[in-house]
Amino acid sequence: MPFSALTAISPLDGRYRTKVARLADHFSEYALIRYRVRVEVEWLKALAAEPGVPELPAFSQATIDLLDRCVHDFSTTDAEAVKAIEGRTNHDVKAVEYWLRDRFSGDEEVSRGNQFIHFACTSEDINNLCHALMLKESRDAVMLPMLDGLVAQLVEIAHALAAEPMLSRTHGQAATPTTLGKEIANVVARLRRARDGLARVSVPGKINGAVGNYNAHVVACPDVDWPMLAKAFVERLGIEFNPYTTQIEPHDGIAELCDAYVRVNTILVDLNRDLWGYISLDYFKQQTAANEVGSSTMPHKVNPIDFENSEGNLGVANALLQHLAVKLPVSRWQRDLTDSTVLRTTGTAMGHTLLAWDSCRRGLRKLLANPARLAADLDDNWEVLAEPIQTVMRRFGVPEAYEKLKALTRGKDGINQATLHAFIAELPLPEAEKARLSALTPGGYTGLAQALAKAI
Repeated sequence: MPFSALTAISPLDGRYRTKVARLADHFSEYALIRYRVRVEVEWLKALAAEPGVPELPAFSQATIDLLDRCVHDFSTTDAEAVKAIEGRTNHDVKAVEYWLRDRFSGDEEVSRGNQFIHFACTSEDINNLCHALMLKESRDAVMLPMLDGLVAQLVEIAHALAAEPMLSRTHGQAATPTTLGKEIANVVARLRRARDGLARVSVPGKINGAVGNYNAHVVACPDVDWPMLAKAFVERLGIEFNPYTTQIEPHDGIAELCDAYVRVNTILVDLNRDLWGYISLDYFKQQTAANEVGSSTMPHKVNPIDFENSEGNLGVANALLQHLAVKLPVSRWQRDLTDSTVLRTTGTAMGHTLLAWDSCRRGLRKLLANPARLAADLDDNWEVLAEPIQTVMRRFGVPEAYEKLKALTRGKDGINQATLHAFIAELPLPEAEKARLSALTPGGYTGLAQALAKAI
């Protein structure tokens, strides 16, 4: 069966391919091979510039340019050639080393030092740096811009609906009113904090040999300050250097990054569920498209499918991210291979995350506030004004203020404006205070919600 979007096993490579295609530059098999070539070439250049390795003279600028073009111009055809070598060697990183030797066999400077390609490296020296780069660069180039766009949409909604009153529901019951904009602003504040945490996470890297001690390095070239060279090399790639490892970099940074994504995703699960509920209450309508179908049998339906899609993909993403976070830092003794196959799922976790964020953004674009329904709900729940009335009573020393309002309103039907006005009229309060309480309405009892929403 030929491969296509219809025959792909993963929905990320099939149904949703167009929505997550940007991640292919960072997490595909081709991308991983390209990152390996990049790290191997940079390591060769670093060794050629090291005086303690006289057997590998410094490269001319022309050779450096040639090496750089190899990385920049690396193609899928090149990757297929590497895979062909892997088919013979049954080793993916060694295949890159052999491909590089073949690739530069016609260049005198490189071929003279071709034994220094992958010099003193274990596969994990290359792979850990590749995964650090993949996660860092995908976050900065793809994930954070998408998240920033989502937050910007929420800010726009918060400002537009800052003054739109809404009945709150605590424990699912009618509660002190808020505004639609303020509820969205709450999410913005949470996401900004989580976004900053995600952006700050550093995924460390190492290049210190088979068990992290530079054993072969020191025997081969004892005059080189290997820890200093390794640190400079890793940092030049834009990665934090980890000087203490076994054969593998322990992946604590990747675990921290996964946890940071989980935190963002968990906030968005909360948002999706709340918006789903508000649509169910008819607080929001959804813009319709003429040719779309909501239900295959019920023509009237406009389902909140974008928020449902987002929530579902967030669940899949977090399941993977949480497994990565707890599995990757655990390795038997100096190295086992369980991390290798698990690391290949980081792109899947990022794909479901990106898809979820995109679906949420699509749903947000369809939202239309329904002021009439919001106002009707508020007008049906005058009992929420029991809170300000008893609070003013307490200010002026009226005894048993809470208990009196509880007796009047708790669990009672038919509480309305007239009920409260009659109660207020009998209170031993200054006339100005009674007038102020009588002027209150559920829709006007929103405190500083509008100002808070505008300030976000």
